[in-house]
Amino acid sequence: MPRVLNDLKIMLLANLWIVPVVAGLVWALFQFVAPPPPMTASMATGTQGGAYQKFAEQLKAELAKEGFELTLVPTSGSRDNLQQLLAEQPQVQIALVQSGLERQLSGEQQALLQSLGAIYQEPLWLFHRRDIELDRIADLLPLRLGLGGEGSGTRAAGEAILAVNGIHPEQYPASWQSLGGGKAARALQAGELDAAFFVGPAENTLVQQLAAHPELQLAHFRRADAYAARLPFFNRVTVGEGLLDLARNSPSRDTQVLAPVATLVVNEDFNPGLVPLFLAASREVMKNGTLLDAAGSFPSAEPRTFELHKDAEHYYAKGLPILQRYLPFRIASLADRYIILLIPLIVVMIPLFKAVGPIYQWRIRARIYRWYKHLREIDRKLHTGTLPDVLDREIERLEQLEDELASVDVPLSYSNELYELHVHLRYVIERLHTLQKRRATPGESLG
Repeated sequence: MPRVLNDLKIMLLANLWIVPVVAGLVWALFQFVAPPPPMTASMATGTQGGAYQKFAEQLKAELAKEGFELTLVPTSGSRDNLQQLLAEQPQVQIALVQSGLERQLSGEQQALLQSLGAIYQEPLWLFHRRDIELDRIADLLPLRLGLGGEGSGTRAAGEAILAVNGIHPEQYPASWQSLGGGKAARALQAGELDAAFFVGPAENTLVQQLAAHPELQLAHFRRADAYAARLPFFNRVTVGEGLLDLARNSPSRDTQVLAPVATLVVNEDFNPGLVPLFLAASREVMKNGTLLDAAGSFPSAEPRTFELHKDAEHYYAKGLPILQRYLPFRIASLADRYIILLIPLIVVMIPLFKAVGPIYQWRIRARIYRWYKHLREIDRKLHTGTLPDVLDREIERLEQLEDELASVDVPLSYSNELYELHVHLRYVIERLHTLQKRRATPGESLG
């Protein structure tokens, strides 16, 4: 056992060169592996009490389960969210944006943003007083209409509908007002408006209040297919009879509406490693669906507004990365990077370890063969006839070498070569002793 341990010690000492080589390789590879994603981000949420803020709060709670901190930044709406993302020094990295607003950006601005997918449908609701007959959009011209607040997603969606009907901002009558949200709802309920546009999910408190009001009615877009064909960011959605309020049977019949989608949009400051985490959390928030969206149908890659992030595309095609399916996000993201590091390291290490055997053999044999250098010098001196002048010194030198050789330690498998050296060294010493004796006897030659 002591002999085995000694051989192991010799082998380790002979291969110590590999330690700094491996350390250097690991250091070099770490320089090229991206650091793990941060565990914080900021999200633009829209108006206080709105649907976007509600979703953001649910998303924040879901992300907190993974130890991720999401900071919510209130804004004035979907358009403001876009401006926050496109700011020169953005304070947010992600936001919900209503589909269709991307049309208002330049190609250069669109290139700075990417989509993580649609999160839910948020229909464009047109509520009007029951005593008013609405058959076509042009029937709104003589009415008092709430267009939605300036810069809001509601205003953008309403203007898109009006535009395809040939009604442009310069043609808007004075009775149309830039009112939206709660202000427009209160004005409509009080009779100060005849009709108003709203955008939001069917569960939205404001939508529910308007649907339950006995003097209000939801407009039916009977040409919904035509609108959807011309405005691809709208989906045609059927609001079934009684869906908004069963007790009051609102709407009183199946009603067609047009629905943009709330889309998760990120800017260049958003870390790509966070994409699966955010989409998995969004799927958990939306797992039960909504009144209009079936369970499990969102988030979705379709409809596409901004360019879909490549990591989001991978998520929709393959699901979560394998490690994140079984490990907490923080651990999985670290492990994923170590695996990426390990693959090139293994590729480099295979030839290195293949060289361990030959180099080890060379190192051990070098401990033996270096002694032959002295023996070869003796042979050369014998050949040139210069040895007799230094014979005594050479004999003394070889005997010292023999003593040193006794302390040389090699693995058991190389002992035969060590003993052969002993034999050869002793042979040369005896040969020189013989030569010494001949020199001491007059008349004898070196032959």
